[in-house]
Amino acid sequence: MTLIALPTADGGLVEWTPRGAETPAKPASPPTSRIAYAAAHVVADPFAAADPEEGAVLDWDTTLAFREHLWSCGLGVAEAMDTAQRGMGLDWGTTQDLIRRTGALAAGRPWVAGVGTDQLPGGSATPESIVDAWREQLDLVGEAGAVPVVMASRALAASASGPADYHAAYGKLLSGADRPVLLHWLGEQFDPALAGYWGHADVREAAKELGRLCAEHAGVIAGVKVSVLDASIETEFRRALPEGVKCYTGDDFNYPELIAGDEQGHSEALLGIFDAVAQVAGAALARLDEGDKAGFHDLLDPTVALSRAIFRAPTRNYKTGVVFLAYLNGHQNHFRMVAGRESARSITHLAELLRLADAAGALADPDLAVARMRPLLAAAGVA
Repeated sequence: MTLIALPTADGGLVEWTPRGAETPAKPASPPTSRIAYAAAHVVADPFAAADPEEGAVLDWDTTLAFREHLWSCGLGVAEAMDTAQRGMGLDWGTTQDLIRRTGALAAGRPWVAGVGTDQLPGGSATPESIVDAWREQLDLVGEAGAVPVVMASRALAASASGPADYHAAYGKLLSGADRPVLLHWLGEQFDPALAGYWGHADVREAAKELGRLCAEHAGVIAGVKVSVLDASIETEFRRALPEGVKCYTGDDFNYPELIAGDEQGHSEALLGIFDAVAQVAGAALARLDEGDKAGFHDLLDPTVALSRAIFRAPTRNYKTGVVFLAYLNGHQNHFRMVAGRESARSITHLAELLRLADAAGALADPDLAVARMRPLLAAAGVA
């Protein structure tokens, strides 16, 4: 293994050698005891200008190859979600292309896709325009063959004056839905524009409001993804859901305990961190299928420190860490992102992620990871 000097938060350098723990083997088949989706990132074309006004330009071959990687690890693909930079550089035109291309590739393998309102122009939106925007995206996702995930709407958060406005908008959409959908509650840590979603600043009250909506439309809501980074709130919410409505954890701080569950149930998974630790996650879920809960925790628990660092505040910048890990692991040949988001985290942060990924068994080839880290260090002026 190769010795490398990495920068630290106090301005110093520390000599470090990766331990090179063996990466778990990919499972032979997808897990059966849990439903598990990895929210997938997109790979930017490194030669395109990072100009949000021009729209995103993707490396399509590499973007789609990464989805093949996720499927090969036994995970489903969650397409065009927050991890794919929805609302942070991925425009609606490119999103449509992404959903259609993944649909053509899926060939019956499990996948879901985000349904948002991001095609609406900036400024005020009416309740009718918000529902129409959701419907347009719902139709696209359905035609592509994915399970729709109705994402929280910035436009609705900006225009709603209280819980009744949320119930009215979602009620109009869900009453006309012709297929089961998942709902997505993205907390304000992930997107400050969604503060007070469901009409409540208090997160527990918001959870109760969402629970009432699920009870009203249990016939069409197949599940709810909860991303509030609070295990106790998610567990309370999960236990209160109507029969047949599943809870999908989006808690990138506490996912092992929520997936493992307790005597009253468990959460399924739809996680951004599974993009970065797909092979470890797939192997851990295979252990759970075998009834080996201790083995599940042995594999997945060491990834939590890495995930907590990737999703550290400001949490919306977690995409930088996810793409960085894909670069280190050879899934793409550059560390560039749509809209230049690779600059959202410091070189000391990236150095910490390298060390934590090694400790978590999430580096497929530690020597390759070190070799790919060196030019980043040199560009940052680290000798």
